[in-house]
Amino acid sequence: AAGDAPKAAKPDLVKGEASFTAVCAACHSADGNSAIAANPKLSQQHPEYLVKQLQEFKTGKRNNAVMKGFAAGLSDDDMRNIAYWLASKPAKAGFAKDKDLVALGERIYRGGIADRNIAACAFCHSPNGAGIPAQYPRLSGQHADYTVSQLNMFRDGSRANSLQMTQVAAKLNDK
Repeated sequence: AAGDAPKAAKPDLVKGEASFTAVCAACHSADGNSAIAANPKLSQQHPEYLVKQLQEFKTGKRNNAVMKGFAAGLSDDDMRNIAYWLASKPAKAGFAKDKDLVALGERIYRGGIADRNIAACAFCHSPNGAGIPAQYPRLSGQHADYTVSQLNMFRDGSRANSLQMTQVAAKLNDK
């Protein structure tokens, strides 16, 4: 019918894999399960979330000089192809080094911190960490170092592309 918005082309997973291999694999590993704790695991992440992040790196809304340089060379189709290819790759489980810290993190993730009005992470990121497609990213299996760095950046204002996370992180401390 006249006036209907054009439908986006179906993602091309072959092109997505080729683009990812050429541009992203050196830092995020061949299957998106980065072995470098400072770099996020991207496999099985929601494609809408990945596209949003790549677009925000490209425009500078999410400030990261390295990622801006890589995202600058990607078209919207490239971003969509890469994101859907990554979503099709299984995420590898994470691992923990400090059982006491894991227990504290799980309590906060599932129950929040009532005396500081911090909601449970699970409300948005789901009880099993799978996230909510197109809204909140998958956290399950993510590197702890990467997660801590992102929370710190939301807290100090150097990452400002999510008002909700900026508000939550403002109430967090390092204890």
